[in-house]
Amino acid sequence: MTCAMDWTYVGSDPTFYDVWISRGMTGDSFFDIPADGNWDSALNLFWNDSATHDLYHAHRPFQVSSCWNGIAAIIGEPFMMGSIAFRAPKEEECFQGEPSLLAKDMWNMGHGKIAVVPSVNIEYSNEGTRKIKGLKGFTSQWVEKERDIESTRIEWREEPPAKVRCMISWAVQTWKAWNEGLI
Repeated sequence: MTCAMDWTYVGSDPTFYDVWISRGMTGDSFFDIPADGNWDSALNLFWNDSATHDLYHAHRPFQVSSCWNGIAAIIGEPFMMGSIAFRAPKEEECFQGEPSLLAKDMWNMGHGKIAVVPSVNIEYSNEGTRKIKGLKGFTSQWVEKERDIESTRIEWREEPPAKVRCMISWAVQTWKAWNEGLI
């Protein structure tokens, strides 16, 4: 599964939007949100994962635990075989949104090659998308500059993070085993 970076304008600067769903390979959200729910750290993406931080700023793809980010391309096989579907969390399971649970189920089935491609950027309106493309660039601009295909390859990890941040609400955040409710 691959995802874009999705943005919203809550002020003059674009802010990464899908922080509720997306988790890096640290199991943490893309930026820190304290219990009071403020987004003061929204511009400090991947603050606790230097490797992902560097890949993001180099506009190179990176592996994540989960993403959706407004648009995703997903392997069809698990859906065609009927072995995976969008679902709600089970009672004993870490509270997560449907896309996070989809990624969790994909990991559980051996489809853990989940990545964000930071050269693909979207917003949720035509005007906002034009604005974000003007600021972040078009995918074609980044691909055209890249001559070393090897540098864009992802070093895939076989296992998800041992624990992921669960958010019932901004005020109620806990860390749970990634496979809670599956074992």
